[in-house]
Formats: sequence, structure tokens, C-alpha cells
Amino acid sequence: MHAATLCPPSIGSGTPTIESMIPLLTDIRVVDLSTIVLGPYATSILGDMGADVIKIEPPNGDLYRAAPPSRHPGMGAPFLTINRNKRSICLDLTARRGSEVLGRLVDGADVVIHNMRPRVATKLGVDSDTLRSGRPRLIHCATPGFGSGGPDADAPAYDDVIQGRIGLAALLTDDAGAPRFAPTTMADKVTGLAAAIAILGALHHRDRTGQGTSIEVPMLETMAGFMLAEHMGGRAFHPPLGSPGYNRLLNPHRRPHPTSDGHIVLLPYSERHWRALFELTDEPGWQHAEWVFDPEERALRIDELYALIGRMMPTRTTSAWLQLLAERDIPAGPVASLEDLFDDPHLEAVGYFRTIDHPTEGRISSPGPFAAFTGLDEETEHPAPQLGEHGSEILSQIGYDADEIRTLTADGTVQLPE
Repeated sequence: MHAATLCPPSIGSGTPTIESMIPLLTDIRVVDLSTIVLGPYATSILGDMGADVIKIEPPNGDLYRAAPPSRHPGMGAPFLTINRNKRSICLDLTARRGSEVLGRLVDGADVVIHNMRPRVATKLGVDSDTLRSGRPRLIHCATPGFGSGGPDADAPAYDDVIQGRIGLAALLTDDAGAPRFAPTTMADKVTGLAAAIAILGALHHRDRTGQGTSIEVPMLETMAGFMLAEHMGGRAFHPPLGSPGYNRLLNPHRRPHPTSDGHIVLLPYSERHWRALFELTDEPGWQHAEWVFDPEERALRIDELYALIGRMMPTRTTSAWLQLLAERDIPAGPVASLEDLFDDPHLEAVGYFRTIDHPTEGRISSPGPFAAFTGLDEETEHPAPQLGEHGSEILSQIGYDADEIRTLTADGTVQLPE
């Protein structure tokens, strides 16, 4: 696919309505060689905090541009959501002068991030040894599927592969016993969060020492830690005290409970919560069952408590239960659909969804940033770019003149939108 097919014509005029970002990292430049979800999700967090994220895309663009729905080719909704606050340059790293351009980009960067397999990264010259040579302050972050010390270091990995590998698909078996995936790119996004956190830690280290570092955030290892944080179970001990797994979370009765007209999510957790809930049941004896008020005993016999909730909830409507539980400060909530999120009264009150006028895609909605900061002035935020949209601008900033840019375009090193 030629780059021009991914660059829709402008459908608006004048300056678009702009969202806002927080200027925490305005002096930090990130060269982002990642694609799909993991790396772009990590750099969207850095971009939301004001970092200058330069997204380097191959000649056909980030494959995630094709994820539907879209108004124009190459500008799909998922891509728009996690690629705001980035500038795009379309660079062929396999071209004769590709490594030269990359080198100049990295010379002015604080962070480089990619999600390539080690063998591919080395072949393209984006590995840590190559890019950090002569650049001691550079922070290099690789986010492969598997850590470099293991036999699967160069194996391909996407979100589904990791969900299966870490036991998540097995935990989500359906009523017929078939494993299922969580219907979200959980492994990509959790690993992306971990990468963003690691980069922030490395930036702090560099502030103290003047030295950059190499970071590896593999999907399998990151997600194994994510899963086992509560599921180590008996395997936390030597010798094991039992099998892995947290019994409360694995209990078959832990699910949204049916009410008389729908479903509700309910989680009494503390002794106070359980005492307050027992006030609402007609079943005798629970208020005086001593084991219920012992945290360890309660955890061991959680099945009985979930069964009680299962019997209670169908006696009232969802709204009636939510009111009664809120009055007693017992954690509970409705079972919302994705569509319901856009009408959630709390999200509406805090202004979570932002609506902007994209210069080519028209009016679009975007979810809010991951955190709110006080005491900082907000700055303008930029919508997700077209493929290669900022190529000329970026090349000029790293020292190429107009003739050189024309040459780089003519020999296929760089593609610019028509």
C-alpha cells in the first residue's frame, strides 16, 4: 500500500478544537518505533504528560491504522485513541539512508522504545548496543514477547498468545469447559503500562546520575507477575502448601448476581460490610456466626457467603439494591455495557470523554488521560497524525535542508503525505 492511500484529504478548515495535556515531560523526546497496541499505549501515556513523541512508521504505516471502524483508510478508531500527542514520520529503515536518518533522530532523543523481536531489532540497527553506543544518556526500552535470556526470546507474540501462556484463558473457561480470551488487549496494555513506568523510573535515575540505561519489558514475564500477584497461592511457600490460585477469585459463585430485573455487582469485604448486609437478609443466624467476622475463616468459607448473596439478590430490583447498599456504604455497582460507559453519570460529571475536531477525521471522541494533576497549567494536545504527516518538520529539526529532504523522499527513505 502506498503511503498516499493512508492520508485522507482535509475535511475541515481553520484550527481544530484541541484537547489538553499536562506539561510534565515537555523537555523529553521519545523516538517510538513500536506498533499495534503495547508500545503505542505506553507512549500515549508519555505523550499525555507532554513528551514529544516521534512515531516512526514503516512505508505501509502502523498495521493498527487498519483496525476498524474508520472514515478514511489508515485512520481507524483504535489507532486514533492511542496515538494522540504524537508526530509521525514514515521512514524505511531498510533503505540505504534509513539508519542515517534514524541515527540523527536518536541523537536528539531521550528515550527510544520498540516492540521488535531481538533478532529483528539487531538486523534493523535499533537494538540497545547499537543505539546506545556513544549515547550514554539514552534510555532504550525494548518490549518483546519474551525475555532475552530464555529459549523463546525470538518467538513471535501477540496479546492472545500471552493470554494463553499465562493461564488467563484457562481461568476464563466457559460453561462448556472451553478456554476463552478476555475481550480486551490486556497483555498489551498492562505491559505498556509497565513500560511507561519503567521509562519514568529510568528518567529519574538519569536525572540523579546523568546515565541512561537499557530496559527490557517482556510481555510474558510482565503478565506472569501480573497474574501471580494474587494467584501464587500455596506455591508461594517451599515446600508448597497447595496449588496456585486465590480461592475467592476462583470461586464459581464470584460473578455478577441476578436481581429481580437484571444483574448487580456486589463485594462486601470488611466485617462492617458483612454486618450491614446481614441486616438486609431474612435468613437467621448470619448476624451471630462468629466465623464470618474472622477474616481468615471468612476467606476459607467464602463460598457460603457468595451463596447467601446469590439467594438475596433476586428478592429486589437492581435499583432498589443499589440504593440500599449505597446507604450502608457497601461496595456495589451495576453491570454496564460498553455503550453504557458513554452515559455514565460519573464519567459525564468529571468530563472524562473529550470531543475534538480532527483536521481530517472530523469530530471524534477520546477517553481521558490516566490521571489528573493539580497545580499545572494544561497545554494543547494534538490528535493522532496521518502517516508521515510531520516528516518534513521532523527532518528539518534534525538538520536536513529542503534539497536533502527531497532526495530522501525521491530515494524512498522517507515518504511524505501528498
